Amino acid sequence: MKTILATAYAINPYKGSEDGMGWNFTMQIARFNNVIAVTRENNRPHIEKYIKENPSELYENITFLYFDTPYWMRFWKKGGRGAMLYYLFWQRMVVSFIRNSGIEFDVVHNLNFHNDWTPSYLWKLKKPFVWGPVGHHPKIPAQYLKPYSDKYTVLDRLTWLLKKVFWNFSGSLKITVHKADFIWAMNSSVKKVISLQDKNHFISPSVATQDFGWNENIPSDSFSLISVGRLVPLKGFDLTIRSFASFFHSLSDNQKKKVTLTIVGSGPEESLLKKMAADENISDQVTFISWIDRSDVMKLFRKASLFIFPSHEGAGMVVPEALSFGVPVVALDNEGPGEFLNPKCGITVPVESYEATVSNISRAISSLYHDKEKLISMRKSAREHFLNKFHWDRRGEQLNNIYKGL
Repeated sequence: MKTILATAYAINPYKGSEDGMGWNFTMQIARFNNVIAVTRENNRPHIEKYIKENPSELYENITFLYFDTPYWMRFWKKGGRGAMLYYLFWQRMVVSFIRNSGIEFDVVHNLNFHNDWTPSYLWKLKKPFVWGPVGHHPKIPAQYLKPYSDKYTVLDRLTWLLKKVFWNFSGSLKITVHKADFIWAMNSSVKKVISLQDKNHFISPSVATQDFGWNENIPSDSFSLISVGRLVPLKGFDLTIRSFASFFHSLSDNQKKKVTLTIVGSGPEESLLKKMAADENISDQVTFISWIDRSDVMKLFRKASLFIFPSHEGAGMVVPEALSFGVPVVALDNEGPGEFLNPKCGITVPVESYEATVSNISRAISSLYHDKEKLISMRKSAREHFLNKFHWDRRGEQLNNIYKGL
C-alpha cells in the first residue's frame, strides 16, 4: 500500500460537480492506498460534518490537511468570482506548505479543479507526479450562441484567447507536461492542445456516480423528458426547449397529454428560457425547477424516460447519473458528453447548423417515443454502461492501476 499525496482544491461531500468529484476521488484512492488530501480551509466544516454523520472504514486511510494563502491574496475572491486566479496562486504556494509539513508520501497527484491550461507545481516535490484528470472545454460553436446576448460570445472567445496564451507561451505549463509521470486526460480534445505522444497517459472520462438503484420498468402511460444543469449557454437548454417543441407539436392531441419536459437548474438565462418555452407554445408542458436537493433530482431521474443534454462542455456529471437509472441520453456528438455514450445507450447528434441540430434532436426524441422496444433495450444498455464505465469504483480501479504502474 502506497501513500498518495493528492491536492484536491475543491472537496465537499454534500455537493456534486467538482466538489463532489474531489470527495469521491479521495475515497476511491483510499480503497487501495493511504491518501493525504490537501484542500482549502473552507472545506473543513463540510468534511468533518460528513465524516461524523457517515461512518466508513476508509477514513482510516485518509488524512486531510487544510491550506489557504494569506488573507491579502484571497480577500478579493467571492464565491466563483476569481476562483481560477486564486487557484493558480494556491497551487503555487501549496508546494511550500507540503514541504514544511514534513509528511512522507510515495506519489504526488494534482487531482482536481485544473484543466489543460493551468500549470501544476507539484513536480517540485520530486516524487512520481500524476496530473489529472485534465479537462478541456472547447469553444462553443458560434451558431449555438446566437440565441443569447453578445456578451457570451465575447466572454467565450476571450477565455479561449487566454487559454491559447497559456498553451503557447506558459513555461510553467510546458514544465508541468514534461515533468508529469502520468497524465489522465478526460476527453480526446486534450491531446489537440498539449502533446501527449511521448507521455504515459490515457484518455478516459473523469465523471462517475454512485449506484442509486434503478427500476427496469418505465411508466407506460407517460413520456417524461428531463434536463439538468446551470441555465447558461454552455448547457444548450435552448436546443432542449426548441427540440422538444418540434417533437411535441408533431403529436396528436391525445399523445400531447402524456408528454412532459422538466428542466432542473438555475442561472442567469432562466427568464430567457421561460420566454422561449412560451414563444414555442409549450409552457404548460415544461416545468422549470430552480433548485431542489440532489436526492430529489435522483427521484426525478428514476421516473424519467429520456435525458436531453445538448451541452457544449467537456464533461458533464449528470450524464452518468442519468445512465445509472437506465435513462438513455440524447447529446451532441462532441468531445464532451458525446464521447460518454455508445449507440446502445444514447443518441448523439452531429454539430451542424442550429436548425439542423434542433431537427435532429427532435427526431431522436421521436424515434424513442414511437419505438418502445428500442427504448426499453436502451434503458438496459444505459444501466450496463454505467456499471461498466461510470460507477465510482471503476475510477478507483483506474487510479490504483496508475499508481501501481509508476
